[in-house]
Amino acid sequence: MNDEIEDLNDTYPGAGTFKFGDSEKRCNRLISLVREGKKTANCDALSVFGDDEAALPQVGRCDIATTWDDVPALVLKTTGVKQIRFCDVTEDMALADGENDSLAGWQQTHKAYFERNGGFDPEMILVFEHFELIENLAGREIGPEGKK
Repeated sequence: MNDEIEDLNDTYPGAGTFKFGDSEKRCNRLISLVREGKKTANCDALSVFGDDEAALPQVGRCDIATTWDDVPALVLKTTGVKQIRFCDVTEDMALADGENDSLAGWQQTHKAYFERNGGFDPEMILVFEHFELIENLAGREIGPEGKK
């Protein structure tokens, strides 16, 4: 664990760390969307959490989103968690995810993501988390195209 994350764990006890997305470019884009206030939710397949209950988002807990190279970028506080089938995600949920401007766009983007990362099934259970930005840790801005 790097010193920055250790210091943040003193400030935010119990905080976990995670990365958005499955590539550096996508990670940078999603961090930018949070900074812009467009992304206030996130989801992943329940299966990626395995049996590790502590890894699941917890309402009230703060977590640290890092850049692709493990530099702390954001502190987020979980405000809501719901387990829901992919096919039952609502338009409001999809729009809160911030990546698309419609439910159909969200479905297309996330279907591709899940196909790349372990498989897709419209009945798959997602962990859908709503959060608020507590602290922007950036000393530099990352643009929408993922360029520093």
